[in-house]
Amino acid sequence: MKNYRFVFFTVLLLWMKTYLVYKNSFDIKIESWKQEFILFISPLSFLLFIFGLALFMSEKRRNRYIVITSFIVSFVLYANVMFYRFFSDFITIPVLFQTNNMGDLGNSVFELMNVSDIFFFLDVVLIAWMAYKKVSMAQYVPATKRFRRTYFLMTVAIALFNLGLAETERPELLTRTFDREMLIKNLGIYNYHVYDIILQSRSKAQRALADSSELADIQNYINANEKAPNKQLFGIAKGRNVIVVSMESLQSFVINNTVNGQEITPFLNDFIKQSYYFDNFYHQTGQGKTSDAEFIIENSLYPLGRGAVFFTHATNEYNATPEILKSYGYYSAVFHANNKSFWNRDVMYQSMKYDRFFSMTDYTITEENSVGWGLKDIPFFEQSVQHLKTLPQPFYTKFITLTNHFPFELGEEDKMVPEYTSNSRTLNRYFPTVRYMDEALKVFIEQLKKEGLYDNSIIILYGDHYGISENHNKAMAQYLGKDEITPFDHVQLQRVPLIIHIPGVTDKHPKVISKVSGQIDVKPTLLHLLGIDTRNQIHFGEDLFSKDKLDFVVLRDGSFVTKDYVYTKNACYDKKTGTEVDGSYCEPYMEKARQELDYSDKIVYGDLLRFYNKQQENKQ
Repeated sequence: MKNYRFVFFTVLLLWMKTYLVYKNSFDIKIESWKQEFILFISPLSFLLFIFGLALFMSEKRRNRYIVITSFIVSFVLYANVMFYRFFSDFITIPVLFQTNNMGDLGNSVFELMNVSDIFFFLDVVLIAWMAYKKVSMAQYVPATKRFRRTYFLMTVAIALFNLGLAETERPELLTRTFDREMLIKNLGIYNYHVYDIILQSRSKAQRALADSSELADIQNYINANEKAPNKQLFGIAKGRNVIVVSMESLQSFVINNTVNGQEITPFLNDFIKQSYYFDNFYHQTGQGKTSDAEFIIENSLYPLGRGAVFFTHATNEYNATPEILKSYGYYSAVFHANNKSFWNRDVMYQSMKYDRFFSMTDYTITEENSVGWGLKDIPFFEQSVQHLKTLPQPFYTKFITLTNHFPFELGEEDKMVPEYTSNSRTLNRYFPTVRYMDEALKVFIEQLKKEGLYDNSIIILYGDHYGISENHNKAMAQYLGKDEITPFDHVQLQRVPLIIHIPGVTDKHPKVISKVSGQIDVKPTLLHLLGIDTRNQIHFGEDLFSKDKLDFVVLRDGSFVTKDYVYTKNACYDKKTGTEVDGSYCEPYMEKARQELDYSDKIVYGDLLRFYNKQQENKQ
């Protein structure tokens, strides 16, 4: 055995490093000694296999292979840590292919780095030094066939033992593809990535194997759950221009709240008093963040559990809001002062049948009017309104803000409230950028009024996704005056603002509506306000104003919220008290949540709307 110490030493170093990273860099919930043991052994089988391949190599190739593989494995681990620091999630294969986003990440990546990150590669340096110096442990000894056979049988035995133990702890583990934390806790991060490759290969095959019968089952489910629109509000905004604003990283906890005694969102607080405001409205995004929010809002489908639809399935056929409104004489346009290809928008917007995309080349962008991710929101809206004036009416338009984006940078001259004081620089800087965006929205509405575009419009403002991740729970607890942020609190923090403003209507009869709802409900709601019948359309949302609207929203990770309960991380919570209750209270909704996510995934992976669009063409 000592003749192969270098392989075993390398495996041991990476095994221990991976376990330390699990415990210190990821927030993986452990509830028993058994779960801890599974977490501990989970990296071992993969590491034994990948480094065991060196036993088939010559001396020169063996040491080079061990050093290079050590670096690659360490880099994969570190990349997941970096991703987790902001997204509280793990990398998937589709995310890795989003390479044309990398150039725009810039400061966000550097903000996430720590000096201590050198730890992730110290063992690689040691292994490389040992191989270069040919220390006694790294001396080459050819492996016998018998030893290799024994080695790989041991590796397979450990893998099967790990999987068997994991299945006793979490039955049907491999079907829970949306629950990455659960998979990594039981399979290990490296085996999870292997499994993710298998999932990616399977999803590629789904479109080729799909047929229209799958769509028929989904259509029956949707028709059975269709809710009648509110008769008083149906068509109340008929023929109006539509102005939709995606408010970057805006969570509901800042609304009607203060920091250091100053209002964070004074304009929105006043605007809400002239609008329909939904205070129980949740974002439902996955790894695609802002692009996922766009996808949900305009298609009333769920995002994917892995990667972003804008990348993985941008050339699918859809039946998005811009395409539907085109047949009612609407011209559609998007305004976003960023690179056209960021999040693959130039391709996806064509699939959703937008007429025009105003990207960064349509704006005057200078060092003075930019910060963080690009053009600041106030000049963005000022320049956008000038473009908006040129569009044929009625129009359907969407504006995507940028300033309130991680890492929440802002010059002193633009700070209207002071930073918060906590152990989180991210949360501290969040409040000034939210305040700036709020001021930008005020400027936007004033410009619409000035240019005569306000009175005949319906204006929808929505928060796209969270801004403060779980990694800042300690600081969030401090701000909210809580002892800690529980899983229940975390779900409640996924609420984002939704404001529907109809001049001449909502300012006369404003309402705060507390029905449980989500981004998936926006499409049918808007179409009904415009007087468009949505029966027989493929969507999973419900009209927010329907008297029969179900108090129910499903999040992409499988969590869901009802009128009385919150289900997350395999636990059921009473919504009023936040205390954990018996799981039977949440059981009636579990199948509906699972089924909707599953049906929506089938639509996207199978490109099933191509069959729907053919059906519509045949009817005409």
